[in-house]
Amino acid sequence: MNAAISVVSVVGIGADGWDGLPGTARRALRAAEVLLGAPRQLGLLPEDECPGERIAWPSPLRPAVPGLLAAHRGRAIAVLASGDPSFYGIARTLAETVGADHLRVHPHPSSVSYACARLGWPLEAVETLSVVARPLAALSAALHEGRRLLVLSEGADTAARVAELLRTTGWGGTRVRVLEQLGGPAERILDGTAADWPHERTDPLNVLALDCVRDPGTLRLGAVPGLPDEAYEHDGQLTKRYVRAATLAALAPAPGELLWDVGGGSGSIGVEWMRTHRSCRAVAVERSPERAARITRNAETLGVPGLRVVTGPAPASLTGLPTPDAIFIGGGLTAPGLLDACWEALPSGGRLVANTVTLESEALLARWYGRHGGELVRLAVSTAVPVGGFTGWRQAMPVTQWSVTKGSPQQ
Repeated sequence: MNAAISVVSVVGIGADGWDGLPGTARRALRAAEVLLGAPRQLGLLPEDECPGERIAWPSPLRPAVPGLLAAHRGRAIAVLASGDPSFYGIARTLAETVGADHLRVHPHPSSVSYACARLGWPLEAVETLSVVARPLAALSAALHEGRRLLVLSEGADTAARVAELLRTTGWGGTRVRVLEQLGGPAERILDGTAADWPHERTDPLNVLALDCVRDPGTLRLGAVPGLPDEAYEHDGQLTKRYVRAATLAALAPAPGELLWDVGGGSGSIGVEWMRTHRSCRAVAVERSPERAARITRNAETLGVPGLRVVTGPAPASLTGLPTPDAIFIGGGLTAPGLLDACWEALPSGGRLVANTVTLESEALLARWYGRHGGELVRLAVSTAVPVGGFTGWRQAMPVTQWSVTKGSPQQ
């Protein structure tokens, strides 16, 4: 940012308004020539104390920020935010726009801090999620028996929408509390369960607290790869549970990384890659439109609606995709140029894992293993089944898996 631009003050404000602000925050607001914020936040400031020009944020907000700041270059600017501006707030956007050195953030207690104080919950043991401009379905990935969640609300209908999601996904017994106007004179808590939630609308300024309870008969989904096969809608084109767990171990997802799931099938590898951490991303490439639609449904159901699905054949459909940290090839290995295109797209240090059950594809993987090293393994899984009045083993088709890190010492 140009050094001529003044420092921008970012002031967190709560439902208690001006009275709840410390002296440093008040001084910043009094000195501001321009006050930026939502109409509700601007309305909390007394006119006689804060005479600066008041400008309400337009919608959408993010793309408007650079222009607004540039338009008031050289003037003392203060930006209002709810609670702690650095917690799912405007401070991130401002830092990306003007640089952290040009910000002075004055945090207020966040709604999450207030909620934990009211509920007696230890803040460090609670998971916080936001549904503000985010898909509601992402909550599903965080639902585990006995888990406590705080949900940053998008508005007056969020509680009803969350309750409906919980009911339809087998979590109707979950206790739902809506904490409204936290820290202000109109503070109130609504209490109930998702199964019989009576409130279609609440105060728009609210936080949801969920005590997760799984309904009897609802499939239990763990927090590590290898979900039950029954968790997926599929037509038989599914990497089975135990092979899937071994495949994700070889792919080794880390926070923020991007996976290409080539030959997505039912999308199970991409889904479970993204479930390992909320910042993980995945692109599933699937030539069948029917299967591509199924991947989208599975991603939504299993709490990772951000999984991107590209419908079309590989390698042609790989062109223009963002650079991956890892690639999984679950189908179409013998398509001309597919392995070459994936290898070319992978950066140094990136991982590639390919599975196959056919001799032709196995021979191809053996050649690439001989050329680039890595690890070539055969995975065989047997399941106990009735044999007359006894029990015997039924073996699934063995899977050959090649995994390699590009640029490793073997190469």
